Amino acid sequence: MNPELSVVIPMYNEEDVLLLLVDRLRPTLEATGASYEVVAVDDGSTDLTAALLQRLHREWDAVRVVRLRANAGHQAAISAGLVSARGDYVVTIDADLQDPPEVIAEMLTRARGEGLDVVYGVRGDRSTDTVFKRVTARAFYRVIQRLSATSAQSDAGDFRLMSRATVDAITVLPEHNRVLRFIVPALGFPSGTVEYRREERAAGVSKYPLLKMIKLSVDSVTGFSMAPLRLATLLGIGGGILAVLLGIFAIIENAAGKAVAGWTSTVVIVAAVGAAQLLCLGLLGEYIGRMYTQMQGRPTYFIAYDSLRSAEGRRGPTDTPLPPVRRAVGAPPVAARTPDNRPLPHTAAPPSAGPRSAPVASGGGATPAAQSAPPAPSAPPAPSAPPAQSAPPAQSAPPARSAPPARSAPGASGDEETHAGQLLDR
Repeated sequence: MNPELSVVIPMYNEEDVLLLLVDRLRPTLEATGASYEVVAVDDGSTDLTAALLQRLHREWDAVRVVRLRANAGHQAAISAGLVSARGDYVVTIDADLQDPPEVIAEMLTRARGEGLDVVYGVRGDRSTDTVFKRVTARAFYRVIQRLSATSAQSDAGDFRLMSRATVDAITVLPEHNRVLRFIVPALGFPSGTVEYRREERAAGVSKYPLLKMIKLSVDSVTGFSMAPLRLATLLGIGGGILAVLLGIFAIIENAAGKAVAGWTSTVVIVAAVGAAQLLCLGLLGEYIGRMYTQMQGRPTYFIAYDSLRSAEGRRGPTDTPLPPVRRAVGAPPVAARTPDNRPLPHTAAPPSAGPRSAPVASGGGATPAAQSAPPAPSAPPAPSAPPAQSAPPAQSAPPARSAPPARSAPGASGDEETHAGQLLDR
């Protein structure tokens, strides 16, 4: 049975804030009285986020872990969560706690009571953001509203509630490089807003530095507006008209004998025309690049593991609930062990472990066993062999003391689970 509410949370290296998020999210969802699931999308994290999510999945039944095989980006991780979500209503929220999870209950109440398909979380108070971020964000939304036909909600990021109809409409779109904060308003579904105060990041560092914000802006402009192409056309028309007027002026001045050869005007004109040409070529290149990417048809993300599919017995041979083992530089090798947690023969104790005697099945007394080559249990006795090899050791003999296994490097799967458990127990 599908839940009524799904909460999609993209995560990338969020080990510092994950437990704080759970402490606030779980009581909020339980207070709504709705059946729910938490779809945690691990966007190829390189810290203990994956191990923490696996531990939470075992301790909190509502947590569903979807891990991408490689880092695909914030918007792609949200798209993967939307494809995986099963709820009648789907909420997307970041893990940094800048968007308070407590607002989800108000969003759900408005969607139920007013029959809304989309409820946007609007940042009514952004005093915790820097002046630069507030100014550039407002300018960005105003430019998008002027250039495109979408009624993008100002001061609204990716914190929103959507109905199942909205999510289905988004997931069938073939568009690459999605910018969901503009795709959702472009659908034109009935919507409302809920205001809240934007908080400071609870822990960790921002995953949206300046370069990523610039890329998001470029994707937004080229994905929702034809104005840049029209600007190139207008610049071309204006440049042509200016060239004709300058030509007429030059002919008149030459006929009147007033023409003076000057390099300043020539340089200025050539530079202006060259700049306009380069700008037009750059804008055209952006659109051609999007066409090229679209024709390739490559997926923007690859799901490596889905805990729900694994629980239903549909786990594939390449599913990986945890990232590959990452070994620290200079860390000792990991000791190979048998399924019953005993070291394999090649990991036995080194010669410095000290002598150990073992009784022999035949003969009147105990004979010291050779340490350099312990006999295999299945080897038949050899009459001509030295006393240590004349017969296999008796079954009651204590096993040879082995050196303690080398600790795995930080980042290995076992240590990840142990460290995750320690973090959860705090």
